[in-house]
Amino acid sequence: MVRGSRSAPAAVGESSREVILHAARTLIAEKGYDGMAVSDLCAQAGFPPSSIYYHFGNKLGVLAALLERTFEELHALFPNPSSFDDLAPLERLEAWFTAACRSLDERPDYLRLLLVISVGPQKDSATVRETVRRIRDYSHASWVEALTPIFAPHGGKADETLVGQLAVLGRALTDGLSATNSLDGLTYSSQVAPFVALVRGLAEQRGQGAKRKKR
Repeated sequence: MVRGSRSAPAAVGESSREVILHAARTLIAEKGYDGMAVSDLCAQAGFPPSSIYYHFGNKLGVLAALLERTFEELHALFPNPSSFDDLAPLERLEAWFTAACRSLDERPDYLRLLLVISVGPQKDSATVRETVRRIRDYSHASWVEALTPIFAPHGGKADETLVGQLAVLGRALTDGLSATNSLDGLTYSSQVAPFVALVRGLAEQRGQGAKRKKR
């Protein structure tokens, strides 16, 4: 049996549970969840099947734990828009999105994992659905926080609705970039300037529209 690069002897200081999760992340990215057999996971991690079942119960348990770990890592990895509150609204958005894209360029496997899982049959598992939803809700909330000072600084239902719509678009942008990154090698960071330019143009257009209404 050939062990993967994250085998138990090589992963000094890591628990067997962590080594298995590392191995699962690699295999799911390469083969998809359905293509990952328990035997593959054992070979990659360097542990017998009993270790898999002891820590996770079954193969779906591995996936659920990996998603939960991904959620924790995303919290640690992604900057919060409030970290840039000393900047003007548009510059704040650009600084936050730049930092977020830089993080994704360093660890593109995060969103790839979510996409692979979200389109497979395992997406119907209640545990998987709940964890994926929490990750995506967290992303959406971050976009709302980043966009609100630009488009809804004083509240208002119409402006807040626009912010929500743009947050969905921002989240979809990063979803799409994960596929483009994988297929074409396009970095997340390369799309910061075009997206910020679009937001800036929309903000200016809305500002001009507001001025016309006051006349």
